[in-house]
Amino acid sequence: MAGSSKKAIYAALVGNSLIAITKFTAFSFSGSSAMLSEAIHSCVDTGNQVLLLFGLKRSNKPADAQFPFGYGKELYFWSFVVALIIFALGSGISLYEGIHAVMDPNKEIRDPTLGYVVLAFAVVFESVALYLAMKEFNKSRGDLPFWKAIKEGKDPAMYTVIFEDTAALAGLIIAFIGIFLSQVTGNPIFDGAASICIGLILGVVAIVLAIETKGLLIGESARSETVEGIETMVLAEPTILKINELLTMHFGSEFVLVTLAVDFDDKCNALTVEEVVGRLDRSIKGAFPRVKRVFIEAESWAGGKSSSRAATIEDTAQTGEGANDAH
Repeated sequence: MAGSSKKAIYAALVGNSLIAITKFTAFSFSGSSAMLSEAIHSCVDTGNQVLLLFGLKRSNKPADAQFPFGYGKELYFWSFVVALIIFALGSGISLYEGIHAVMDPNKEIRDPTLGYVVLAFAVVFESVALYLAMKEFNKSRGDLPFWKAIKEGKDPAMYTVIFEDTAALAGLIIAFIGIFLSQVTGNPIFDGAASICIGLILGVVAIVLAIETKGLLIGESARSETVEGIETMVLAEPTILKINELLTMHFGSEFVLVTLAVDFDDKCNALTVEEVVGRLDRSIKGAFPRVKRVFIEAESWAGGKSSSRAATIEDTAQTGEGANDAH
């Protein structure tokens, strides 16, 4: 998944860097507020892709004593920062420029020909970047509907690029319409209105990204099919009577923590419990590669006295083959 994210980010980074330069050039010739908003938008997107790449690199750092579960959530943090930057810089500056242009309608748009050429090339670049991002995203989402895959997605770098590229395409179309109407009517208000619309689109995108990333940053559970699959595997063990608690949490797009509290049959001895714990640990990790840690707490076996016996299980489980992460 990380490799797919990097491909989409690199494609967007190259495209936005080239587009930003050409947009600023077009703005210098035309003086269009919408073109300036688009140029700023591309600069913000370029910076955002750099931050996402930095977040991906940081998230792959191995676990250490200070962060025993690794640095996977760094990607979530930097994705949240990206959302804030889109809102503060992309949306804020575009709205300011648009409102200023509407309130000062005496500003004339110079020859917009170069602007049209730049917008056309920008549409091509953004379309290619969006196509590549969607191609990688479709590989990971499988048969899930688009919005459900976004909602349950645990790789914010991927859907951040998709939202950014989609907003960029919409902004380009709006900028073209605004410049064209201003040229035809001679009224620069349309150009300013286009800049305001671009700012509003970026604001909506930023809010959606912030909401989605916030859940991952706080501690979002694994996908429902993963939780259901683990539940099925645990209850298939004849010595386990029921699951009292099954909790999952993403510590990164490729790192899921699983904790289980289960009732064992009262007839089970410590060796049997140890074998079941080890077997479940291997089976769960084998069926769901993103699960990196499995902690299993045995409750209510041996007459319902769980606290002291559970500690014994934790100690013995660590000595069993393949159960190093199962408690």
